[in-house]
Amino acid sequence: MSLITIIGRGHSATRAMSQTLSASGVFMGNRLNRSGDLLPPQPMYDACRVLARFVEWKGGLEWDFSKLHAMPIPNEFTDLIHTYLQSVLAAPAPKKGWKIPETTLVFPWILRMFPDIKYIFWVRNPRDCILGRHMTDDLHDFGIDYPHTEDVRERRAISWIYQYKLVKATPKPAHWIEVRMEDFVLRQEETLTKLEDFLGFPLARIPVHPETVGRYKSDDGVSMFDFLEPAMGEYGYNE
Repeated sequence: MSLITIIGRGHSATRAMSQTLSASGVFMGNRLNRSGDLLPPQPMYDACRVLARFVEWKGGLEWDFSKLHAMPIPNEFTDLIHTYLQSVLAAPAPKKGWKIPETTLVFPWILRMFPDIKYIFWVRNPRDCILGRHMTDDLHDFGIDYPHTEDVRERRAISWIYQYKLVKATPKPAHWIEVRMEDFVLRQEETLTKLEDFLGFPLARIPVHPETVGRYKSDDGVSMFDFLEPAMGEYGYNE
């Protein structure tokens, strides 16, 4: 059995990877929305709020995630995740997985529950990622503290950097690959070849749209915040 999950902040175009896996014969759950998210999402949302109780906000844009790596995982959390993944885990399909961006918010405990599955970490330039609305724009909705701001774009950018830092602070699993959305769109064949080597089976080629890359360049609103620069440099987005 091959079990796969996609993590990455909402509005990163993770649907492209979910659609690719579905088109390649991977069972992604009984009910999916247009974005390829496994439904219903409420157990996952509730699981995010359980984990958030053990994240300590240090002020500014710093959080302490250390408790997540050593403490016992509450039964409440594991029950919610098993409820959410019921249709996937019970399926007899040899290749199966799931996608919902909120998996990123619980990545440390998902990893501890499923250490041997394959993780695809999907990254998108935050300047494009914060242009559109997503459920995780306001981290307060999931029980996570952060500096107050009335600026919607800044809230989205804080959500992006929080999830980046959470993933960075978590020891990487045995099976891990990072994929930039821009590479998937502009260098699809090369990127899919790397993913095929990682997953161990051939992948379908879905239509891609180059105009989705660099949308911030024609946007009139603010799309850049100084605190994003180090992470952007790491992923080659400052070029």
